[in-house]
Amino acid sequence: MKVQPETTRVFSPEDVEKNKTMAGLAYLLFFLPLITCPESQYAKFHANQSLLLWITGLVGGFILGLIPIIGWILLPFFSIACLIFGVIGLVNGLNGVAKELPIIGKFTLLK
Repeated sequence: MKVQPETTRVFSPEDVEKNKTMAGLAYLLFFLPLITCPESQYAKFHANQSLLLWITGLVGGFILGLIPIIGWILLPFFSIACLIFGVIGLVNGLNGVAKELPIIGKFTLLK
C-alpha cells in the first residue's frame, strides 16, 4: 500500500473523456473498470478509490457492529458517511475529476 501526497491527479484528456462512465460505475462495482478498460489510468484511479471505500465500509461496519451500544449508535452515521463518500466519488468520476476521497483516498491498492 502506497501513500500519495497529492489530492487531485491529472490524466490525459482522451483517457478521461473516453472512460468517464466506467469511472463513475466503479463506485457501484469497483472491479468493472478493471475488466472493461484495464488500460485506463483514470478508470483505475476511481476503481482504487471505490475499493478503498468498500474495504473501509466493510471493516468499519464489522468493527462498529461488534462494539455494544456506542458502536451500534455510531454505525448508522458511519454508513451515511460511506454513502456520502460514494456519491462524491461517483459524481467526480462522471464529471471527469480525479480527486481523492476525503480521509481514505490517499492510499493506493491498485497500480
